[in-house]
Amino acid sequence: MKQRTLGPGLSVSALGLGCMGMSEFYGPRDDAESLAVLRRAVDLGIDFLDTADMYGPHHNEELIGRFLAESGATVKIATKFGIVRQPGEYARSIDNSTAYMRRACEASLRRLGVERIDLYYVHRIDRAQPIEETMEGLAALTREGKIDHVGLCEVSANTLRRAHAAHPVTAVQTEYSLWTREAEAEILPACRELGIGFVAYSPLGRGFLTGRFQAGAQFEDGDFRAGLPRFAPDNATTNAALVDVVRGIAAAKGCTPAQIALAWLLSKGDGIVPIPGTKRLKYLEENAAAASILLDERERETLERAISSLPVAGERYTAEGMKGLNA
Repeated sequence: MKQRTLGPGLSVSALGLGCMGMSEFYGPRDDAESLAVLRRAVDLGIDFLDTADMYGPHHNEELIGRFLAESGATVKIATKFGIVRQPGEYARSIDNSTAYMRRACEASLRRLGVERIDLYYVHRIDRAQPIEETMEGLAALTREGKIDHVGLCEVSANTLRRAHAAHPVTAVQTEYSLWTREAEAEILPACRELGIGFVAYSPLGRGFLTGRFQAGAQFEDGDFRAGLPRFAPDNATTNAALVDVVRGIAAAKGCTPAQIALAWLLSKGDGIVPIPGTKRLKYLEENAAAASILLDERERETLERAISSLPVAGERYTAEGMKGLNA
């Protein structure tokens, strides 16, 4: 697996691994299977694991901490703070206060079993708190050796510029895929202007772009996609047209729709690192193979032209999940 560099000096595998679904949101969890996926990911050259304290809550960091302790693997860990949830509840609040940040960071260090977090994100931005205050707190954690690099999630371009002026930002993490391209308007250009890396989460549209979900698809208990607007039957019927385009190009290329979706993101610039999430070995293998698939300019233009002519029906999240986006 080739390496890419995020911002000022954080070298990671060209594809990372989103670990959220190993703990919740995508149906029942199976720690043994998830640990097998983590081991295989490292075998495949994936050395960039993405987690957050709110996944579980806390279970995901504990799982990765267990994996690190058992395997001794050398990987880069990205985790996050700022979304506060109670166990079993999707409802959340946002807390960027310096006191909460410090407690959250120290708790994440304990759960992960590491001395320093490679990349520490503000998971969602509190609009009521000046971003400069948040960055001052993160700078203090950096000076103390608790974190190595600072990241921001779902941030607006204006806030990113203010944050970066206060303390260097290494990476921005925002949803980006063939059916979520809002980042192309302002935040991606800002990242390129400032030399900040971009980490694309949900690069497969929460699985929809793989073609596995149709209108009326049944989800396992605990799978939050059952309540997401884009997966609602009428919207899914409309959005299926995007999948048909991706399927056609994948068939011509001799690969899967998921691999086309990831190859497209990788073709958008060396500063972009997609982090497809999975808790299944077969999907991990499929996703990792996308790193060796190259789209030429003609293929990319054909794909983008076809996708751009199609509507995307439904919001990315429910109203609760939309809190803190583009803040």
